This record gives sequence, structure tokens and C-alpha cells, in this order.
Amino acid sequence: MPVKLAIVDSAIGDLPGSVVAARLAFRLAADGSVVCAAGSAADPLGHGSAVAKLVLERAAHCVLLSAQVFHANEPSAAQVIAAAIDWCVAQGARVVNLSLGLADDRRTLRESCEAALAQGVLLVASWPARGGAAYPAAYPGVLAVNGDIRCGQGEFSCLAHELFGASPLPPHGVAGGGASYATARIAGEAGAFFEAFPTASAADFRNKLLAGARFHGRERRQA
Repeated sequence: MPVKLAIVDSAIGDLPGSVVAARLAFRLAADGSVVCAAGSAADPLGHGSAVAKLVLERAAHCVLLSAQVFHANEPSAAQVIAAAIDWCVAQGARVVNLSLGLADDRRTLRESCEAALAQGVLLVASWPARGGAAYPAAYPGVLAVNGDIRCGQGEFSCLAHELFGASPLPPHGVAGGGASYATARIAGEAGAFFEAFPTASAADFRNKLLAGARFHGRERRQA
């Protein structure tokens, strides 16, 4: 059975050859509640589509789930991301890509992550190169990923305890770069790993990254 890999982002555009099993859009209502509606293949920012391209470079046969939490340039709230994670888990996601991060710990997000992890779902989230902690990457059990320019295609690094790295470069034809794209690469690696080893656990995948890390420790800049 194909691995289901969820992308919580700005939606997934129409990517040739990809399979998107379900789409749902989440946003915050004026009264503070989370509302959801049928998602579409329109990606207002292009970020979710770029993330999906990188995931598929490694896990071409995975089935995608699109949970849209970003709309135009509107920021997303913790309860919106939490609702998206809950939906992804209910849809049978084995891996959830979270190329995003919030500056503050919020109980609703923490509890959704804990519930997902308790069901064996691998959460892969971005950790920024600068600044303080980012959530959900900072939660115990979540696989935190930072960009590591030393890494080439298919290479990974172990930057610190529970912090991994991958290339921050965007897919061809897309501008920018950063931890969000490194996160997508490791999520794609996870999708391919679980396809090859269906009974493996999230801990098994962490061990695989540790064993295969091309670099250990952060890059040391020359004086």
C-alpha cells in the first residue's frame, strides 16, 4: 500500500504525475473557531507546491494529502495548524511535512502533535537557522530540520541532538531557499523509507538518518 504523506502548507498545485488523495483548507473564523472547506489545486503562494515537488523527488510513489493553512499572505494560527494535523492523522498519513514554525508554544498545537506521535505518525518540521525555538519542531518527538548548505542531493547531516539538516535549495525554477525545503527533502526520504520498510517506526527512520549522515555537527565558518 502506498505511503500517505501529508503536506500542511499553502496547498498543493496541479503537479503532473502526482496523486493527491484528499484536499482540505483550514482557516480561522472571526469568532476564533477553525473552519474548513474543500480544498482546491490552486496554491496562492506556490510554497506548498514547491515543497511537494521536493517530497516527490525522493518519494515518487507516495500519495499526498493537502492541508492548506496559508491563504495569500495571511499568517496561520496554532489552532488552524493543529486542526490540519488532526485531519492528516485521521486520513491515515504516515508522515506529515510541516515546513513552517511558530514562535510560541500553544497547548492546542502541542496536544495535536502528541496525539499524532502517539499513533506512530512521523512529524517533520522546520527549525530556523536564526532566532529562538520554533514550534512544532521544538516539541519532543518531532523531527526538527534545518537547512545545511554542505548537503548535496540525497545527503543529510546531524547538526545536534534531535536536529537534522538537508539542502536548503529550492526546486528548479523556484526562488529562495531555507529550512522549509530541507524539511521537505527529509520528509520525502521518510516516505521512501516507509515504502521500503512498511513496519518500521519513526525511531527506525531517525536511526537511519543518524547512520547515513554525511556531516555531524554544524558547519564551521572560516575566519
